[in-house]
Amino acid sequence: MAKSYLIDMDGVIVRGNELVPGADAFLQRLHDRQIKFLILTNNPQYTPADLKYRLGRIGVNITTEHIYTSAIATAQFLKTQQAEGTAFVVGEVGLTEALHSVGYVLTDQSPDFVVLGETTTYSYGRITQAVRLIREGARFIATNPDTTGPGEGGIVPACGAIAALIESATGVKPYFVGKPNPLMMRAALRYLEEHSENAIMVGDRMDTDVRVGIESGLETVLVLSGVTGSVEEVKRYPYRPTRVVPSVADLELE
Repeated sequence: MAKSYLIDMDGVIVRGNELVPGADAFLQRLHDRQIKFLILTNNPQYTPADLKYRLGRIGVNITTEHIYTSAIATAQFLKTQQAEGTAFVVGEVGLTEALHSVGYVLTDQSPDFVVLGETTTYSYGRITQAVRLIREGARFIATNPDTTGPGEGGIVPACGAIAALIESATGVKPYFVGKPNPLMMRAALRYLEEHSENAIMVGDRMDTDVRVGIESGLETVLVLSGVTGSVEEVKRYPYRPTRVVPSVADLELE
């Protein structure tokens, strides 16, 4: 049986707004061989439809069913914890739509959870509200622990950095759902109806992609087209990927 693929998006399929050379051909090979795959992203800002459109504009033709975000994983996790809950959200439409899809109500009046995601317009007022609600007893969830992300002109603060600010003000640690939490991988595997023994994680980061793959029992492939740019960088970590390739264009399918 052909192995299924869980594929990180940024640094593997795209770099910023540009396609990684050969990534479109790699995905086409998966299609042609009818191999199951999901494109994963820790970025919860966008809906699957938004990401499908973004990828389509640069030549990647996939369906929304091939996209799985930390927002979706977060919403599904909350549903398992409290089926009909309420949340105060600091984030964008990708996160709010995911929460609505599982029946959550968004409110700033005594919510069950404060849910932090990514946004390019962090509001001091909403962060202050989040701090106060958490101090009043709301449980603190964050979509991902990434402290920085790519932006125009360089890196920008990401969810993990804002979570640290809120944690410092409240004394409450958030529960991070996205990579490297194996929870997101198990949710993605259930979505694919696949087992970890028959799946491969492909990513560009040792600290999230490779780590979560190893901890979830998957074979791991590190590509050097994103955050990790050389084999020398791999030696800094106490764990190793199963394989290292320059990019997905060089990846032989199993």
